[in-house]
Amino acid sequence: MNLKPGKTASDYERWAVTTDLPTVNALKSVDSFTLFQSTGVLGSDAKPPYDFIEIIDVADMDLFGQEVSTEAMARIAGEFQDWADPVFILTRPIESAA
Repeated sequence: MNLKPGKTASDYERWAVTTDLPTVNALKSVDSFTLFQSTGVLGSDAKPPYDFIEIIDVADMDLFGQEVSTEAMARIAGEFQDWADPVFILTRPIESAA
């Protein structure tokens, strides 16, 4: 995700560390929630397409849906929308047949 104009990385990181990360990591449906700041593009001087990448490892998607529907999570989601216009990408692991 990229921060909205006028938002600073240091302010966002402070909010993420004090509010977003501990709140989401406390959800029973979440195994882990990690925030990364992009630092470059491998083998290039190009600017990364995204400033930050969040990885939420959801163990139970049905429970996650219930937990993010609470008033507390609605407040956190609203605050998050003040920082960025995120794209949420769902994934599945692909493992070797070794």
